[in-house]
Amino acid sequence: MHRPNIRRSRCAIFYSEKLGLEPDEARPGGFLYFCGSGSFGLFASNGTPPGTHTQMGLEVTDLRAAVAVLRARGVVWNYASKGGKGELAAWFKDSEGNMIALGQALR
Repeated sequence: MHRPNIRRSRCAIFYSEKLGLEPDEARPGGFLYFCGSGSFGLFASNGTPPGTHTQMGLEVTDLRAAVAVLRARGVVWNYASKGGKGELAAWFKDSEGNMIALGQALR
């Protein structure tokens, strides 16, 4: 897949270096990422990220392995769930303070 040759923001660099994600398209004011069966946009905002609730959630098949890989890349984790409601989850903040969750369904 062709990756756009574009100047990247601090946040786009975080998503690349820490999460291993590269933008698939450059859009006015930001980037579009295709991830798994979905997509998300990353764009500059004039607002302040609250960072007190989840702004984006990503499902993984092995949460512990994903946390270990991202920790090795320098991601700092806020906290993890104990898996009591059918899902394991862990949260971290991106470079701009947005709260990101990883979740694994327990079957």
